[in-house]
Amino acid sequence: MSELALKAEKLDAGDELAGVRARFVLDDVVYLDGNSLGALPVGVPGRVEDVVRRQWGELRIRSWDESGWWTAPERIGDRIAPLVGAAAGQIVVGDSTSVNVFKALVAAVRMTAGSGRDEIVVDATTFPTDGYIAGSAARMTGCTLRPVAPAEVPGVLGDRTAAVLLNHVDYRTGRLHDLPALTAAVHAAGAVVVWDLCHSAGALPVGLDEHGVDLAVGCTYKYLNGGPGSPAYLYVRRELQDRFDSPLPGWNSHAEPFGMRPDYEAATGALRGRVGTPDILSMLALEAALDVWDGDGDGVSIGAVRAKSLALTDFFLECVGAYVPDGRVESVTPVAHAERGSQVALRCADAGDVMKRLIERGVVGDFRHPDVLRFGFTPLYVGFGDVERAARTLGDLVR
Repeated sequence: MSELALKAEKLDAGDELAGVRARFVLDDVVYLDGNSLGALPVGVPGRVEDVVRRQWGELRIRSWDESGWWTAPERIGDRIAPLVGAAAGQIVVGDSTSVNVFKALVAAVRMTAGSGRDEIVVDATTFPTDGYIAGSAARMTGCTLRPVAPAEVPGVLGDRTAAVLLNHVDYRTGRLHDLPALTAAVHAAGAVVVWDLCHSAGALPVGLDEHGVDLAVGCTYKYLNGGPGSPAYLYVRRELQDRFDSPLPGWNSHAEPFGMRPDYEAATGALRGRVGTPDILSMLALEAALDVWDGDGDGVSIGAVRAKSLALTDFFLECVGAYVPDGRVESVTPVAHAERGSQVALRCADAGDVMKRLIERGVVGDFRHPDVLRFGFTPLYVGFGDVERAARTLGDLVR
């Protein structure tokens, strides 16, 4: 057994989160793609069966009340809140990330109406959909769109800036952007900030309330393990909720949803983020998935998750350095912990073919065009032995 394999055994033996792995449905595959789709928590299939067979099959429409369907968006939002550093009553679950980005960004611009602000700043390296929606929101609100790299944002803010849309973690490289400093800079310029938390929520502390974030969105199928297509969420800081003017007012966000009145009157609080009928099946699967954070009286702290995430990614980089020939791959993920999310991206000339062969050998990551091997580390179920095996397999393939 190699020194690194022995080191992995020692690290796994001392891992305080090792027992959480049993809360997931796993096999002997090294699964390093939880930053795209999280693994299945063991409690989800039974809960979904109950929702389908009993709640829908037997109770039918009574379940909107008796099974808590109607209040699910806020109830599940309150379950997510501690994982992103938010107090209860500020997160509503529903719709896709894309729809919530649109709602948040247009609402952010509307909060600055009458101030002469006519510019939306967007992360130039953002996930494409965020950029598309920012462009649409700019056209809809009469704003100019200004794409810039996150590091350059403070230098372009001014009295014309209405809203700023940023990603907490870069989806390609895994770079973690400075949410506290950038939020403070946006506020100093008098603008409203919207954060996309898709690649950070559930993997590292976010601190939405602590850092005064205005609006935030995120998906739930990555590090929150909610399942394919599980609904996203929208955070609206409590102090801004009475000013949140959604561009998608629906009957579910009406102050009197069953009044069926022709005129719209927004509900109070986070409910303003709702639009139409909640997607109950996927929403309740997500609710069951969130149980892994609770355990049997043994809750998982996001601080412990972050500590293990950094240890896993450090160890992976160490193993890659030992097993992969010099010059064969290049890490584009920052070395500094303060700048790293929970993934490692390696530039590799034949990345598409290498990832295909890795998957054939039981190591699942993903490929990002044109030349990036991307490995996501979900601390709830990835171990140090997995990390050593993945790097060793990569080294064998590229020699």
